[in-house]
Amino acid sequence: MSPFPQHLIDGYRTFASERLPTEQSRYRELSERGQSPEVMVIGCCDSRVSPEAIFDAGPGELFVVRNIANLVPVYQPDEGAHGVSAALEYAVNVLRVKHIVVLGHAQCGGIRAFIDKIEPLSPGDFIGKWMAMFIKPGEVVEQRDHETMQKFVERIEKAAVFRSLENLKTFPFVKTQVASGALNVHGAYFGVAEGSLFVLDQATKEFRSARQGE
Repeated sequence: MSPFPQHLIDGYRTFASERLPTEQSRYRELSERGQSPEVMVIGCCDSRVSPEAIFDAGPGELFVVRNIANLVPVYQPDEGAHGVSAALEYAVNVLRVKHIVVLGHAQCGGIRAFIDKIEPLSPGDFIGKWMAMFIKPGEVVEQRDHETMQKFVERIEKAAVFRSLENLKTFPFVKTQVASGALNVHGAYFGVAEGSLFVLDQATKEFRSARQGE
């Protein structure tokens, strides 16, 4: 059996010697009182897209769930195991978060595999079944005339955010809280190469830059 990765040990030691001393009281408070984040982020597993880093969040500020292609399934109360749905239920009904952010991103491997229909996206595997819920029965995802592959992929990456926001509304406890004004849902898109963030304007259905002056 190989040893625990040394770079993780080194990273922890840096954390313990440099960052922890400035946040020790915060960690103690979180340990004693529990967590009470106001924001839940549903993001992708992609190692380049860390919500805590993107939003410069400290311990206890974000309740984060990450999965392939930042997808939210439809409400399906059956005998299956539903990790995202369980986390969503906990965030809304127990933590009482005030905001849910679906964070999509550029160069998403799950979306590209879905578009290209490449391995490991066979019908019988976990990724194939997971990505299948991205489209509705009878829906066709294809490149438009005069649309470059880059623009096509970006459009589908952003469509995944829209679909997840749509699926969020199928959960009764989300729908009730949104209707009462106690909960708000948001969409965002992160450009990996530039480190750019775009926030969804739900009135115009457009993603707008979060940088000042843009």
